[in-house]
Amino acid sequence: MLSRPRRNRKSQGVRQLVRETSLAPGNLIYPLFLHDGTGDVPIPSMPGCHRWSLDGLAREVEAALKLGIEAFILFPAIPASLKTKGAEEAWNEKGLVPRALRFLKQELPEIVLITDIALDPYNSDGHDGLVSPQGQILNDETVEILCRQALCHARAGADLVAPSDMMDGRVAAIRQALDQENFADVSILSYAAKYASAYYGPFRGALDSAPKSGDKKTYQMDPANVREALREASLDEAEGADILLVKPAGPYLDVIRQIADHSTLPIAAYQVSGEYLMIKSAAAAGWIDEPSVVLESLLGIRRAGADMILTYFAKDIAPRLR
Repeated sequence: MLSRPRRNRKSQGVRQLVRETSLAPGNLIYPLFLHDGTGDVPIPSMPGCHRWSLDGLAREVEAALKLGIEAFILFPAIPASLKTKGAEEAWNEKGLVPRALRFLKQELPEIVLITDIALDPYNSDGHDGLVSPQGQILNDETVEILCRQALCHARAGADLVAPSDMMDGRVAAIRQALDQENFADVSILSYAAKYASAYYGPFRGALDSAPKSGDKKTYQMDPANVREALREASLDEAEGADILLVKPAGPYLDVIRQIADHSTLPIAAYQVSGEYLMIKSAAAAGWIDEPSVVLESLLGIRRAGADMILTYFAKDIAPRLR
């Protein structure tokens, strides 16, 4: 036989020479939950994850930074007493996220900080947008609030803002608002294709942010659609997005590939809480080897076209990648 593909697999050294997909700590974004209190609280729905106090958050970020992880996205657990129908806490300059941004930038100025731009942590209705008395999600009114939130986070030191709400036109509005206040260097990581997924359950438990009524299917995408994702990504790119994100990652590898093939922007993908919990649960039962499955799942996401991956496994897997 003239062609023996196994020759390129005969040793670790040869396999490494011909490897098509690479994965390094620098490709990972570490999602972190925070709360306004003392102590670090384990999250029952996400074993191994915590709601961090500000001090605990700084320690966790510093430990991850030593492993080569430089980018972090923050998700706040807001007390019910601060949640309102107008989500006013979302743009409170003295709120939890702005304080965390200022604190972290003072302690570790070299890190990249990303903030979630959406109203569900602050909205008493539990939706990503404002809700009308008739139960409709108000698009344009929500976009106005998102701009205030993005500006609040930019003033506090966010390097990137990440609108995850899936309202129409929000990327252009946020870009304009940032530029008008001289935050032209603040990037927009747009959740371009965020699906109405059943994989988000553990995350909503972590933040107590599930909708009080109805669902999110009028603004998050139908899992059956791919061409619609291309349309959303194209619109966000035209509106000034710097990075396009697909969420979830694992069940939507085809969407990642399609958007990567159609856009010149960097592509992010979010390995969400349901994906995390399934691996954790199977590993805890002894059915799979957790580090090996985590590495394989992340390589699959990278192979599909993601330049960066948001994953709760970031700190655990980084030592193996180094």
